[in-house]
Formats: sequence, C-alpha cells, structure tokens
Amino acid sequence: MNRRRMLKALAGLALCPVCANIGFAAEEAHWSYEGAHGPDHWGDLDPADRVCSIGTQQSPIAIDSSIEAELPPLQIAWARQADTIVNNGHTIQLNFSEGGALTVGPERYTLVQFHFHHPSEHLIDDKRFAMEAHFVHRNASGSLGVVGALIATGKPNPVFAKVTATMPPSEGPPVKAEPDIDPAGLLPAKRGYYRYSGSLTTPPCSETVDWFLLRDPIEVAEADVAAFAKLYPLNARPAQKLDRRFVLRSD
Repeated sequence: MNRRRMLKALAGLALCPVCANIGFAAEEAHWSYEGAHGPDHWGDLDPADRVCSIGTQQSPIAIDSSIEAELPPLQIAWARQADTIVNNGHTIQLNFSEGGALTVGPERYTLVQFHFHHPSEHLIDDKRFAMEAHFVHRNASGSLGVVGALIATGKPNPVFAKVTATMPPSEGPPVKAEPDIDPAGLLPAKRGYYRYSGSLTTPPCSETVDWFLLRDPIEVAEADVAAFAKLYPLNARPAQKLDRRFVLRSD
C-alpha cells in the first residue's frame, strides 16, 4: 500500500460511522457536499465508493407514501453521556465506547455515535426540516441500525444547546465531551417511525443500514441551528431514488 492509499484508508476509518471512536481524517477529505467532489461525483472519486452511484438502496429518501404496519417498538437504553465530541470536517459527531442498546424486535444494536446534518437529509411529504440527527448503531453481525430524528426550529433544546456551545470550531481530533450531553434528550416523546432498507448517506454509501426515521420532529432554538450552520452551511446529501423499496410506518 503506497503512502497516499494508506492515508486514504486512515481517513476512511476516521469518517466511518462504526469504526472505533475516531473522527479526525488523516488527510484532507476527498469528498464534499458541493462542486466537483460533491454527491453527484462520489461514486467516481474512489473505486471503494462506487456504490454511491450504482447502488439500488441508497439513502436518504423522500417519503411521500408509506405502508402502515405492526412494527416492533424502538426500545432505547442508551448511555447518558458521550465520551468525545469531534469536528471531523464533515459534521459534528459525538462518540461512545459503551453507548448502550437499541432493541427492535429480536434485533439488538449498540450505539456507536451520533451526528448532525444541515438541512435534513430525509424529506417527509416534500418537506425538508432545519436539521437531522443520526444515531448510528451496530449489531453483532456488523449490520447498522440508524435512528433518524428530524429537527425543527422552535423552543430551545438543552442538549442540542450544549452541543452547539461546546462543538469544536474547526476540524481536529476528538476532545472530551461535556458530561450532560444525553442523547435521549434529542428524541421526541412519541417514537412512531418509518422503516426502510438503505445505506450510509456519506461515502462509501454502504447498503447495510436499517433505517428507523422518527415521524415526529424535535424542536431546537433557531439560534442553535444558526450556530451549527456557521460551521456547516450544507452537509446533507440529496434524496435518492426509492427504486423498488417499500417504506413501512408504525403508529
């Protein structure tokens, strides 16, 4: 492996949502959200990212219709605080060494990290929200389960306020997170959700994700959204084709 390939591999580990608790790329990221390295070109930037262009179960999606189904409830028993917070050059991310569990029917996942997109990546009935939080989990077989929480502007949310007040202003290595950033504080009271099979929304766009998108948004202060947007004016992938997939909906 030559030096450039080695650095790219390290960068991939840094950005991988399930690879250790690392968030700092070893070289300047080779993909972005705009221009020649933007989403339309992700699949051409590296052979390892080809599925970004040719995949048939890509995320995010626009949910215009769904099928009501008897889905198991999301049983969430997360750790009450993150270990580290990082500005990784693409988002603000909080990492866990022991993140607690998400149980969906017989499937059990462990929380690895959560991060944010501005604006939201998923659309509901053609509506895009101010932001979206992704809680990334991994199960024993290595498959991923991502809980998505849509974010609207409104009343302040103390957890998100703490994130924006303490987020690193520039890209760098992880630092210790404030102890009162409880991920459960970023969830709505009702846990009805949409479920579909999809992918990571960043390279390598791996199609190994069970998506659980919460139907009800949370509210955060407009000033806190603006603070995040100063760092990341746009870090949302456009909606992808649904192809032959179905979206299921719980109460």
